[in-house]
Amino acid sequence: MKTVLFVFNGDPMCFIHVLLNALDLHGHGHETCIVMEGASVALAPALVKAGHPLAPLFAQVREKGLLAGACKACSVKLGVAAEVEAAGIALIGDMSGHPSMRSYMDAGWQVITF
Repeated sequence: MKTVLFVFNGDPMCFIHVLLNALDLHGHGHETCIVMEGASVALAPALVKAGHPLAPLFAQVREKGLLAGACKACSVKLGVAAEVEAAGIALIGDMSGHPSMRSYMDAGWQVITF
């Protein structure tokens, strides 16, 4: 099974569940990835800092290659594009600057949104 987790919510309490579910799916042999969209892209600069409570989980997700990237359009709009790129997170957006759910669906991925 292939599952992509599109996270729009910028609340860290929501994002922790995205990270945990991605790691759980991956750990049980599922192909999975996370796409950061909407307000969630603003979390990215803080998540790479060692003192952030979610930094260890975020690091695990990145080490396992489970982060597809962050929405280019949303990162620009929210003023964090340079910080997202500086954190080594790809800016993605094949649909007017936003990542397309359809492209994942066409490739057989189940899409879950947060």
